[in-house]
Amino acid sequence: MFICVHQWLKNHACLTARHALSVALALPLLLALPACKPRETNVESGNRTQTLHRGMGPALANLDPHLATGTTDYNVLSALFEGLIAEDPVDLSPVPGVAASWDISADGRHYTFHLRADARWSNGDPVTATDFRDSWQRVLSPQLAADYANLLYVLDGAEAYHRGETTDFTTVGVRAPDAHTLEVTLAYPAPFFLSLLQHWMWYPVHLPSIAAIGDPLDRTTPWARAETLVSNGPFQLTEWRRGERIVATRNPHYWDAATVTLNAIHFHPFEGVDTEERAFRAGQIHLTDALPVAKIDTYRRETPERLRIDPYLGTYFFRLNTTHDFLADPRVRQALNHATDRTAIVENILRGGQIPSAAYVPTGTGAGYQPPAGLTYNLATARALLADAGYSDGTNAPTIEILFNTSENHQLVAEALQAMWQRDLGLTVTLRNMENKTVLETRRTGGYDLLRSAWIADYNDPTSFLDVFRSDSGNNYTGWANADYDRLLDEATQASDPATRRSLLQQAETILLEDAPILPLFTYTHVFALHPSVQGWFPTLLDHHPYKHVSLKTSE
Repeated sequence: MFICVHQWLKNHACLTARHALSVALALPLLLALPACKPRETNVESGNRTQTLHRGMGPALANLDPHLATGTTDYNVLSALFEGLIAEDPVDLSPVPGVAASWDISADGRHYTFHLRADARWSNGDPVTATDFRDSWQRVLSPQLAADYANLLYVLDGAEAYHRGETTDFTTVGVRAPDAHTLEVTLAYPAPFFLSLLQHWMWYPVHLPSIAAIGDPLDRTTPWARAETLVSNGPFQLTEWRRGERIVATRNPHYWDAATVTLNAIHFHPFEGVDTEERAFRAGQIHLTDALPVAKIDTYRRETPERLRIDPYLGTYFFRLNTTHDFLADPRVRQALNHATDRTAIVENILRGGQIPSAAYVPTGTGAGYQPPAGLTYNLATARALLADAGYSDGTNAPTIEILFNTSENHQLVAEALQAMWQRDLGLTVTLRNMENKTVLETRRTGGYDLLRSAWIADYNDPTSFLDVFRSDSGNNYTGWANADYDRLLDEATQASDPATRRSLLQQAETILLEDAPILPLFTYTHVFALHPSVQGWFPTLLDHHPYKHVSLKTSE
C-alpha cells in the first residue's frame, strides 16, 4: 500500500524529541515512495470527460419553461428544450430547430412550419405539431397565469383567448393539420417573429407526462423534476439538487445528437459573485455568470485571456412601486431619476464598460431605433420636483427601501443610490437583500418600494423592452398603467412604414420615461470569467450560447 508523504508529514508535524531519530531513519524511505497525485479539479475532469461546469448565478425556483421569467432560467432550459427555430451560435440568426423548414406568405402573416420526422422527446416519443399547438394553448390558458403569455399575443386571437373572452382555442391562429405541419397566423406582420420563436415561452412541453402527475394548468404540479421531466433538447435533466447543482446529460433521442460534443453540463448556483469567482479560480467551474467589480482590473492585468466583456442587449434598472403613496406621485419618481448620477456609478464603481443611460431601450436595438434621452442627471430639477411634491429637502418624506437579490455587485449599486439620495435630496433610504427566489415572489406580490431589475431582450426589437410595461403585461409589476402608452404600442404593431413605427415607439418610451415608473441606470455588458478550454462560446447580443455547438479543449 502506498502512503502519501505530504499527508504523513502533515499528520506528524509535531513530534517529541524521542521520535526525532525514528523520523530521521524513516524519512529516506518515505521520500522514495510516490508523491501524492493532486486531486483533479472539476475543470480538469470536465475537460477530460466533456463535462461543462457553468456558474449560473442565483438558484432556480422552477424548470417549467412556461413559468420561467429570467435569463438564468433560459441558461438551463435552452439545454433541455428546443423550439421550432434554433439559433446560429455566432450571430443568433434563426436556423432550423424542430422545424426543418418553413414558408412565409407574401403579407408576412402566415407561416407554415415543416417539422422533422426524426424529432423525439427524451422518452423516445415523436415531437409533433400537436405538441406545439397544445403547449401554446397551455401558455395562453388564464388558469396557468404565465407571466410571459403576452409574448404569444402576436398570434391571431391569442390575446382574446388569454383574457378569457373566448374559451374556443380554434379562434387562435395555430393549426396542426398533420403530425409534421404547423400552420401559424399572426395578428399583424412581425418581422421579428422567427427570432421571437427562440424564446423559451414557445418551447413545447410533453403534456402526457405532466398530466400523469397532475393538472398541466396548475402552476404547482411538480412535474419539472429529474425523475419526471421529459424534454426535447440536446440534453436531458438527470439530477437537480436544489441550491447545489443541476445536471443535464446528452439526450440520445435528440434529432441532431451527432452534432453534440458535450456529454454533460453541470449548472452550479451561487448567490454571491465573490463565491462564484473563488470557485472559478479554484477550477470548480469553467465560467462564471458575473464577476465582482473589485476583481475586473485584476483580471485585466493578470489573466486577460480569462476576462470576457461582451456586448449585451439589456438594461439594468429599478422598478418603482407606484401603488405606494410616496412613489405614487410622478414628481417623486422623476426627482429620483434626476438625482441619479449614472456616469459615476458606471465609471467609478462597476468599471465593466457598461453604458450609462437614462433611457430604457438600449441604443443599437434593432429596426434602426433611437431611444429618447430620458430624465438625465440634474440635481436642481430633482430638488425642485421633490419640493413641489411637498418634500423639500426630504422633510416629511417616508423612508424608502431598495430591494435587491443577494449580490455584492447589486449591493454596491444600491449603496451608491442610497448615498446620492440621502446626501442630495435629504431622503432616508434603507437597503434589503434577499435570495433571488424570494425576490421574485416579493415582486409578484408588490411588497417593495424600489426593486433592482434587469431586462434582457428576448428578440432584437424595441418592443421586446416596451411591451413589458403595457398595463396588462405579466412582467410589469409596478402598478403603472397608461392608456396612451398602450395605444401607441398598438398603433406601432399596425404600422407598415418603418419610420412611422419607430416614431410611435419613441413616443411611447417618452411617456414611460417621463412618468417614471422605472429608473434606468445603464445598458449592460456581460462581464464574466471564461476558462480557455471552452470552445464555441461566442459573444452574442443576447448572451445565448447553443450548447450543442460548445466543446471543451483537453489540452488546457
